[in-house]
Amino acid sequence: MGPNDGAEVKPRPSFSTMPRRISTVRGREFGDGVRATLAAAGLTSRAACQLLDWDEAKLSDLVNGKGGSTELELGFLLGICRTPPLERDHLVTIFRELNVRGWWQQHGASLPIMPRTFIEHLNAATEFISWSPLLVPGLLQIPDYMRAITLASATAPAAEVEDRVAARLAMQEVFRRQLKCTFYVHEFALRLPAGGAQLMSAQLHHLLRLSVRPYITIRMMPTEVGAHAGLAGPFITMKFDKIEPVVFLESENSSLFIEESNSVDGYKKVLASLDRTALDAEQSRRRITELAT
Repeated sequence: MGPNDGAEVKPRPSFSTMPRRISTVRGREFGDGVRATLAAAGLTSRAACQLLDWDEAKLSDLVNGKGGSTELELGFLLGICRTPPLERDHLVTIFRELNVRGWWQQHGASLPIMPRTFIEHLNAATEFISWSPLLVPGLLQIPDYMRAITLASATAPAAEVEDRVAARLAMQEVFRRQLKCTFYVHEFALRLPAGGAQLMSAQLHHLLRLSVRPYITIRMMPTEVGAHAGLAGPFITMKFDKIEPVVFLESENSSLFIEESNSVDGYKKVLASLDRTALDAEQSRRRITELAT
């Protein structure tokens, strides 16, 4: 892993416009990173190639993960862009594993405030589906709920609480482009009084307001169902226009991006089972209304 894995950065331009090809999470992040490095240096592709005495096709192949360049040549490119050391080391590390599917990112003592790879994929997604058995899903949380769960964390530094709240709120900007979202959430998560009963009531009313938006579907897994297919834990599936779906899992201080089709298919089966057993959207609204009052 590179020293900048999961580093905190502002969202990059979407890679959803890339032509369909064999693509990996690492490769997409590398391509976006190189493009951002060129932009930060004020260089067009043509200008960079003139400085390096490259054909423009060579730079295009590098950015799109098609090979044809060495690590040394990448170093020359990053050098003329005056790429900051952490980002330089990150891109060089990814370059060595561009075609490796699946990415376990270890973040150290705690999760990053703004998880780079997740944000880049969130901003490119055309559909977002999550299963959350213990907490209200992050994209649906109100600020006070975010503060309550962050303060309860054993690993998130107290000094970072407001920065983490701001980062989560920034992720919710995807609703401005009406990203199609389906949230499966267990009744337990909606009954857990994070921050107290009054705060939780406000959070539930927020869910009700969001649930009437045509691009947001909230479906509750009622406690009376008992054992169900989602017992292994929470996960997120993101779908895209021109690349294959990605499954995202997050733990206390690491993240996992799953890309292999057989593994992704396993999560599709879990979602299909949740779809059969969870309450529908209208039933869920009625139950959430009962809990909120």
